[in-house]
Amino acid sequence: MQSKILVSACLMGHAVRYDGRAKPLLHPAIEIWRAEGRLVTICPEMSAGMAVPRPPAEIADGATSEQVLAGKARVVELTGGDVTAEFLQAAENAVALARQTGCRHALLIDGSPSCGSDFIYDGTFSGRRQAGNGVTAAALKAAGVEVFSDREIDQLLDRLAP
Repeated sequence: MQSKILVSACLMGHAVRYDGRAKPLLHPAIEIWRAEGRLVTICPEMSAGMAVPRPPAEIADGATSEQVLAGKARVVELTGGDVTAEFLQAAENAVALARQTGCRHALLIDGSPSCGSDFIYDGTFSGRRQAGNGVTAAALKAAGVEVFSDREIDQLLDRLAP
């Protein structure tokens, strides 16, 4: 049996991003995996009860997601609201879904404070990037799920090749 792949809902065309939009990933592999029933879709933030649209959020003060998971950093909205609890719940929900459905790999949208796996924003809401994981991506990695960004779909294809 082929393993399942946890995938960001926005990459599947669902309008769930903070700005109410989708960011569909157009790649032949997506359609093949969909037809094979291998894709398990989640928007971590929505799974934790966050609205669409919602204010943009970043991990505060250039901290890391690992610090958020350890209770040493916060996730804040542009408006100043603290959404750390929601992001921690989102990560917990994604890990639980991956375990329940047997997902050993995840394909997540990069840059997100939840799903980013190559980069996130630095917490200043200035558009500056820093290397790092979002909270959900870090939790999935800690749980043994191999995480790929939307720009790494070809690497995921290679990884899944028999």
